[in-house]
Amino acid sequence: MSFAAMMALALLIDAVIGWPARVYARIGHPVTWIGALIAALETRWNRGGVTARRMSGAACVAVAVSAATLPALAAQALLPGGLLGLVLGAVLAWPLIAARSLHDHVAAVARPLTSGDLEGARHAVSMIVGRDPTRLDQAGVARAGLESLAENASDGIVAPLFWGAVLGLPGIAAYKAINTLDSMIGHRNTRYEDFGKVAARLDDLVNLIPARLTGLAFALVSARPGAALGAMARDARKHRSPNAGWPEAAMAGALHIRLSGPRAYGETISPEPWVNEAAPDPVPQDMVRGLALYVRAMILCGAGLVLMALAGGWG
Repeated sequence: MSFAAMMALALLIDAVIGWPARVYARIGHPVTWIGALIAALETRWNRGGVTARRMSGAACVAVAVSAATLPALAAQALLPGGLLGLVLGAVLAWPLIAARSLHDHVAAVARPLTSGDLEGARHAVSMIVGRDPTRLDQAGVARAGLESLAENASDGIVAPLFWGAVLGLPGIAAYKAINTLDSMIGHRNTRYEDFGKVAARLDDLVNLIPARLTGLAFALVSARPGAALGAMARDARKHRSPNAGWPEAAMAGALHIRLSGPRAYGETISPEPWVNEAAPDPVPQDMVRGLALYVRAMILCGAGLVLMALAGGWG
């Protein structure tokens, strides 16, 4: 069975259907199930000194990743061959891809922003970023939305597809567990600095290739591929994250805008460097352009998976 074909079909299902609200209301979502396990483990194990917290954090990673991966491994072993197995595998992988959800969340910011409703846009962007929305002007909201779009295109779509294409259902399940661990406990603060260290470093590792592939995809579907590639080469490593800077820099170069820069988290100002600093701040219409760039990049990813499947690639 071609894992690449499985992931291509899973991406198509997600793009068409997303994760229906009625399904979420009834059974939740696999990521929320993993998140509930991580929260329970963190509450019980995140205590003691530095060494104890680091060891218990590593144990939390092992348990969460195993809990996600072992059922996926069993399910993959039970899949029948042929078209039926391909379809069943794609259906099982589908909830772990967030292409439709990401588009919808960022579009929910773009709509009020382009219509002049700054308060509505601030409220919508507060659903997808952690910075203080009351301190964001029009350009700040647009930057936050586009940065979230670029970073999560890698974390939420390209990386799951990549690991799914390489390892099948266990690959995509393990990746989602690692990424959920990082989003919950991989923070540099007093509570998680030690407990979440292994989770954060592991997430950095599994996103190294997907982040760069995402940036490349943005560049290839852009009207300004040279500018996008140049921004990546020049500015990606300035970002606080070893991975997020690649898709963000590519999007900034592709749209001829600047991203990142200083930002407010509560009363704290984080002095982040600019990405593509010489370009102007984004305007509301740039969010529409960014969403169109994202759609083209996801189509390119799907086409790449299909070509790999036809060529007998991964899986």
